[in-house]
Amino acid sequence: MTGSEGANGEYIYIWRYIVRPERLEEYLAAYGPEGAWVQLFKGAEGYRGTELLKDREQEDCYITIDRWDSLEDFNTFVSQNRDAFEALDRKCEGYTVAEERLGAFTDDLTP
Repeated sequence: MTGSEGANGEYIYIWRYIVRPERLEEYLAAYGPEGAWVQLFKGAEGYRGTELLKDREQEDCYITIDRWDSLEDFNTFVSQNRDAFEALDRKCEGYTVAEERLGAFTDDLTP
């Protein structure tokens, strides 16, 4: 899985997408605040929410910020929902020109 095993604090992962202009509506339907990804995650133990942000300077650039109580909660969700997770990921591939995982973060600032 992504991130560092055993990390303390909230698990936050951020992705950057360059969206195909002709697929923008589909992208927003999948990644927006009530989109397909949120619907998949909603109700999962430890899921805190997803934010979708649009770049002010590059109009086809968006980022998503997904928040979970812990990396363990995220990993448990993925292992229990792997088929649905991978199917949705495959479906959404065509919406973007590029996607980049910016990282996995925590709110635990302990050195």
